[in-house]
Order: sequence, then C-alpha cells, then structure tokens
Amino acid sequence: MSLPDGFTTTAHDATPLYVVTRLGYVDWRTRQPAPVRAWLDAQGFDGSPGSAVTLPTPDGAIAAGLIGVEDLLDPYAYGHAPFALPACRWALATSLDDTERAALELGWGLGAYRFSRYKSPLRPASQLVVDEAASETRDILRASLRVRDMVNTPTEHMGPDQIEQLAREIAQAHGATLEVVAGDDLLTRNFPAIHAVGRASHRAPRLIGLHWGKDSDPCVAIVGKGVCFDSGGLDIKPADGMRNMKKDMGGAAHALALAELVMARKLPVRLSLLIPAVENSIGPEAFRPGEVVSTRKGIMVEIDNTDAEGRVILADALTYAGEQNPELILDFATLTGAARIALGPDLPALFCNDDALANDWLAAGERLRDPLWRMPLWRPYLRYLTSQVADMANAGSKMAGAVTAALYLERFIPEARPWAHLDVYAWSDTARPGRPPGGEALGLRSAFAMLKDRYPA
Repeated sequence: MSLPDGFTTTAHDATPLYVVTRLGYVDWRTRQPAPVRAWLDAQGFDGSPGSAVTLPTPDGAIAAGLIGVEDLLDPYAYGHAPFALPACRWALATSLDDTERAALELGWGLGAYRFSRYKSPLRPASQLVVDEAASETRDILRASLRVRDMVNTPTEHMGPDQIEQLAREIAQAHGATLEVVAGDDLLTRNFPAIHAVGRASHRAPRLIGLHWGKDSDPCVAIVGKGVCFDSGGLDIKPADGMRNMKKDMGGAAHALALAELVMARKLPVRLSLLIPAVENSIGPEAFRPGEVVSTRKGIMVEIDNTDAEGRVILADALTYAGEQNPELILDFATLTGAARIALGPDLPALFCNDDALANDWLAAGERLRDPLWRMPLWRPYLRYLTSQVADMANAGSKMAGAVTAALYLERFIPEARPWAHLDVYAWSDTARPGRPPGGEALGLRSAFAMLKDRYPA
C-alpha cells in the first residue's frame, strides 16, 4: 500500500529534524556550538509552538531543522511542519517514545494533506522518513484522510452511487459483504422514510449495508448520515446555508472510515455498517411540510420541516441496526446547526444513553487529543416533537435543537441498548496547522480507540 503524502522510506541524504518544546529548547540550545546558538538567536527561534527553523552548513546547505511544539502527544502540534520546513526528506533526530512518535507521524500526515483532485498544491509537502512496515498510526491517518476526501468532493462526484462504490471497494478489500437497497425497492423492503427524503432526486436513494466479521463475535452497528447534498428541500435553505452542503454526508464519511479502520486492524467484532444515502432535492416528488411519513419501526412522523431530513433517514437505518442485535450502536451525523452554536466547530456533541459507553469515548478523546463533549438527552424536551396528527414531528421548536434531534433518534433505538450519537460538524472553516479548510474528521480517532479498548484484538 502506498504511503500517504508527506512520507518516504528513503533515509539516504535525509536531513536531521529536532523536535523541541519551549522549555526543552533552553537545554537543547545550551548544548549547541556558539555559531549555532548565534544563528538561532538571530532567527528569533525560541521553541514556541508552531515555529520552525533550519540550520545552515558552512557552504549554505541545510544542516538540520527544528520545530517547536507545545504538547508532544497532540498530533496537531506537528501539523505545521510539512509546509513550514523546506520540501526535502527529514529524519527524526529527537528521542521520542512510541506514543509521541505516533503523534508526530499522524500530525505530519494531517499537515501534509491537501485536497488535490481539482487543484494542484503550490508546493509538495516535506517528507518524513518512516519505516516500511504498516502501522496502526498509518491506518488511522488513512481513515482521517478518507473523511476529508469524501467531504471535500462535490456532490457531482460524491453522490449516493459514489458512496456505494466506495463501500463496495472497501468491502472487497476486507472480505466483507455488501447489501444495497435502492429506489422503489426501499418501499418493498420497508425503508419508507429513506425513500421519502430521497425520491425527488435524479439519483436513487439507497441504504448501503456492509457486514463483516465472525458470527460468534459481538455485533457493533455503525450508522452514518449520508445526505449527499441538502438543499433544505421545499423548506429551502438560503444561499449561505446551502453553500457547503456537499458536506452533509460527513456522518457517512466518518462511519465508513471507522468501519474500514475496524476491519484493517481486525478488531474481533461482527460489524454492521449502515449508510442511508440520499440527496434532499426539490422537485415534483419532493416530500412536503405537513406530510406524514411512515418509518420502518412503524412510528408515523409528521414533517414539520423538510430541512430536518437527516433524522428522518436515520430513523430507518437505526431501526435496521437494532434488528442486528448489536451490543452497541454508534451513529455519526452532521445533524444540527444548534450543536455548532452550542459547542463550535471543533467539539462534536455526544449524546449517549449509557454512562459507561459515554465515559469510555470521552476518556479516549481526552487521551488522544480528539475531544468531544457530552450533551444531555433531556427527555422532557420530547414535548417539542409533539404532533397533532402523527406519533411525533420531525422538528418543532427552535429550543434545544441538538437535544431534540438526538431525542428523535433515540425513539428508534431498541430499549436498553447502548447507543451513542455524535453530532459532528465534519468541517474546518479556517486554515490552521494540520487542519486545512474543508472536510475534517472529528471524534473518529477516539471512537476507534474506544472500540479497541472494548474489543482488544
């Protein structure tokens, strides 16, 4: 398997690279010859986080490089290096433990990433020398970049059929089976809510199911919202709200990447990945405000707002997930703007009906610098989803929008089944080290670590 951008296995003529913290730099500097100290002082380098400097040879070549970081365990602390340093090969010259080295490698790969399908980068990323052997860190990096690539790709090239094709390729690579229910077959197979949301598009809505693992292993169900473009439907979004709605399949991207990671690392689970993939389009067949939509579970849902479509398709997928008799259910969804208002773009909102599951995921997030924040399943707010003509409405009051969306989803989870829902932004609005603007994986690394802890290989 080829290396991601920013890496090489060729150590010949590689330039030494030193990693320093601001405090550690003081000691490192004192051990250097006087000309090196003078050069560093002239450059104003002090080991500050996000800084980088090169040291010259007497003939003007590059003798070594230094990068400053704040937290040796934070992958993003290294994210500036691939483009802050000259584009050559770099070999780590600082002694780091295995966890710190993994953070460096992951952060380097995240920082080296540029979405290049339609536009070539202005310059190549610097290359870090790594071992040829496959590693868990590299698999985690590939999963993170999978999310970025999928979210960054416009709907023209990342519709329901393309997500299905990606799932098919991943299934074939790992010996999984794939089932797809598409178009009007959704009605005959009892997935009416997915059909209702996607029927107006020229691309058929579908439920993509990937199944992997031994029957004797515990079942884990992973569900991802796959709205490949969200116009808002007949409750149409304004232009600024619609601009980046290619990213509304970010939940599906996270779910597919996590499933691929579980299979690549061969966790001892029976995996059931479910992605309802649709476009929420406007047309003669579009579902309408005030309509009552049936669901696989038999709950009748009044459509209060066609722009609250993600929870509608997830209802069928979560019900089907529960039918697999899983030990736990995880879902990822770019579900509400309310979660972003509450927590901003970097903190996914975690809703969970099981304290042990929630605590495990939160602890993994803290340990891996991949944070999330638990929000309440405040069930009295179910009153905001009351319908006068159906069992419930898909939306309602603007109060506690992220909470009511999670409460809606919970109605489709089997009783007493551990379930966690991550309302994730899947996007970086601004350029930061290791985080170029565009698609972003959030909560993915911590989700895998949580699963790995629960199901050790």
